[in-house]
Amino acid sequence: MPANVDQLEPSESRALLPAVLSYPAVDPVLVQVGPFAVRWYALAYIAGLLLGWRYIVALTRLRDPPLEKQDVDDFIVWATLGVILGGRLGYTLIYRPDYYLANPVEIPFIWQGGMSFHGGLVGVVVAVWLFSRRRGLDTLGVGDHVACAAPIGLFFGRIANFINAELLGRPSDVAWAMVFPGGGAVPRHPSQLYEALLEGVLLFVVLAVLVRKDSIRLKRGALFGIFLVGYSVARAVAEFYREPDSHLGFLISGMTIGQLLSVPVFLFGIYLLARVRKSA
Repeated sequence: MPANVDQLEPSESRALLPAVLSYPAVDPVLVQVGPFAVRWYALAYIAGLLLGWRYIVALTRLRDPPLEKQDVDDFIVWATLGVILGGRLGYTLIYRPDYYLANPVEIPFIWQGGMSFHGGLVGVVVAVWLFSRRRGLDTLGVGDHVACAAPIGLFFGRIANFINAELLGRPSDVAWAMVFPGGGAVPRHPSQLYEALLEGVLLFVVLAVLVRKDSIRLKRGALFGIFLVGYSVARAVAEFYREPDSHLGFLISGMTIGQLLSVPVFLFGIYLLARVRKSA
């Protein structure tokens, strides 16, 4: 491979590299009328929240649910605020603090992209805690049901990242590598799809099976703990195929920021599982 292959046009690069899949370029804007635009990114969040809401409603039909349908209907507003506020603040504080300190007016511009899962996780945890206290519900039980639905939002969010051609993968010569817009002419791992499959599909299936087992579901905090452990492992693995943020690069011992942030998530998940086992 020529040393300067990344300087070539995509068509020239493909002639020098193994066959790669064509990136299915999709306009990030679904519909635009004047200054108003409907973006796939926004639809991904809406789909994740609405389908997650309906899934939690379905889970309330299982034996001894920690919350009722009316509670779920009311919680969707709290969850939306937790995801958006937590995700955006997490991104501004963790990933781009210097930029947003200099440009604070842009912090609310979520349509420009820039959301942090770990920030959104903290936001939803706070929302669950406050909502449960207000309604007199079991916080861990509510957290279990919300955790079961979370992979739905993760799946749609990663698909939106793929459509936006953002959070690109590392250069690769695997048969399914793609040349992404804005990523140079080098084929890359479609790491957004890896994350959609690991954090979304696989984690959803695992939790969907376990939530139907009374021996697990009725131990409050178990499903939440499994979600946290499962997500952190899936994210850590996917980060090996994802290009680190250019302004952050590799950090401690060659780890990425996503891997570092997954460590406390993993440990808290282990704590919850140990707590459940101890109380059994």
